[in-house]
Amino acid sequence: MYPNEVVYDFVTNPANWTKTYPGRAHVGGLPDHLPLRIGDTWTEAGPDGDRIFSWHLAIAMRPTLWVFNSVGRLGHDRDGNGGMEARITVQYHFTQPGEGITLFTRTMTIEAYKHAPLPDAFFRTVNPANIDAYHAAIARELAM
Repeated sequence: MYPNEVVYDFVTNPANWTKTYPGRAHVGGLPDHLPLRIGDTWTEAGPDGDRIFSWHLAIAMRPTLWVFNSVGRLGHDRDGNGGMEARITVQYHFTQPGEGITLFTRTMTIEAYKHAPLPDAFFRTVNPANIDAYHAAIARELAM
């Protein structure tokens, strides 16, 4: 059990994502400062390193809310080609229902066009069934 600030600081550092989220192999382009600031950008790549997502921080309200999004060609290659025409918005929300207890929720909204369907493999990666393993990995890393 950790206070909001501890959980917030850990999960809002994208460098930690490769330790906790299934299917994340590389995070790059991070600014040299933490916490990240509104407008900061970074990239994230899947297991093969070829599908790249470019993220943009939209809201940073420590220790309660953190929102980032990716718009345009999601999962493009290193040259910016290919990918899926869509938008993803991810919201992390932190509440403290008791002393030293943090309730951390993660909501992902995926918006795609009918003419540009997302591949099934993408949904296997973002499947909500992975959330328990994600939370367990965060607890494991914080305990280290």
